Amino acid sequence: MRCSAAALSVLAAATSVVAQPPSPGKDGRYTISSSEITAQFIPYGATLTNLFVKDKNGEDVDVVLGYDDSNYYPKDPGHPVYNSIPGRYVNRIGKGKYTIDNTTYTTELNDGTNTLHSGANNWSYRVWNVTDSTEDSITFAIRDASNSSLGMLGLVKGQVTYSVEGSTWRIKMEATSPEARTHNGEALMLTHHTYFNLDAFKNPDTVKIWNHTLHMPYSKRYLIADDGALPTGQIGTAAPNSINDFASSAGLFLGHAQSDPKFSGNCGGGGACEGYNGYFLIDDAPADAVVVSLASSFSGITADLRTDQHGVVLYSCNWMDGTADLKKTQGTKENRKVVRSSCVAIEAQDYVDGINQ
Repeated sequence: MRCSAAALSVLAAATSVVAQPPSPGKDGRYTISSSEITAQFIPYGATLTNLFVKDKNGEDVDVVLGYDDSNYYPKDPGHPVYNSIPGRYVNRIGKGKYTIDNTTYTTELNDGTNTLHSGANNWSYRVWNVTDSTEDSITFAIRDASNSSLGMLGLVKGQVTYSVEGSTWRIKMEATSPEARTHNGEALMLTHHTYFNLDAFKNPDTVKIWNHTLHMPYSKRYLIADDGALPTGQIGTAAPNSINDFASSAGLFLGHAQSDPKFSGNCGGGGACEGYNGYFLIDDAPADAVVVSLASSFSGITADLRTDQHGVVLYSCNWMDGTADLKKTQGTKENRKVVRSSCVAIEAQDYVDGINQ
C-alpha cells in the first residue's frame, strides 16, 4: 500500500530481507522507515501500532488506530484486532462448522452462531517471533500447533514480512501446513486487519469516516450477507450510486448513501449496523492495479491498495462505542475517543466463509 500526500499503497509482493539482530525500542516497538513512511510494530499479533505518512503540508500523520501503551494490546477485553493478523482462518466460518473429505470439524462460536477469525485464541492473540529485522523491513513468524484454535487441526507455520520503500508499504504473508491434508490450503486464509482514519481524527468538522472518498473500480459485485454478516452464497451487483457502489465513479464519499433508509442496516445487526461490514469481489483487475483507493481532502492523503487476493472486506467501525482512547498522535482536545463510524478497516482476503461455499 502506498501512503503519502500523493498516495499510500499496500502491496502483496515479495521483498528481500537481510537478517540483523532485532532491536525494539524501550516500549517494545520495532521501527522501520523509508523517506516517506515510518511504521512501528510489536510481536503481539504481529501488530502494526503506528503508521506515519506525510500529509499535504509535509507533516507526519499517524493514520492507523492503536494504543499508546504497547502492553495494553493483550489486555484490552474488547480486542478489536487492531492492525494485526487474525489467522489461521480469517473472518467468519458459518455455524462453527466446515467439512473436508467427508469429515466435519467444529470450531469455536465467538460471533453469535458463527466463528470469527478462528475463535478467541487466533493469531492476533499470540506473540509472534521476530526472525529478521532491518531499517526498512521486519519479519514475524508463528508456529501454530494443531487444535490450538478449536477445530483447526494440523501444525501450521506462518510468516509475515513488512517492508517500506518510498511511499509504499508492502505486506507479504504466507502459511504452510506440513502435517494435515485437511489444512493443505483449504482451511488457511490470512489477512491484515488494518483500521484507517486518514485525518488522524484531527478534522474539526467531523471525526466520522464518511467524508473519506472510496473508489473500487473492479468491485461492482459483493457477497450478500445475512443479519450476522455471514455470506448467504449469493452474489449481488451494485447499481450506480447505490449503497454498495464504489465502482461506477471515482470520488464517491464513503457516506454517499447515508440518506438511503437501508444504510442503517446495510451491515446487519438487526438494523443497528450502519454502513459496511462486507466483502467486495475484485473482478478482472490487471496485474498490479490499484483495486481500492481511500482518500481524504482534509489531510490530502490517499491510500491505494494493490493485492493478489480475490476481494476485500470493508468494515466502517459501527461497533466502536466511544470508550477506546485515541493515541496521543491523534485527535484534538475536543475529541480523544474512537467513536462509532470514525474509522474503516480494509482487509484484502479470499472469500468470506469460502470453506463452506
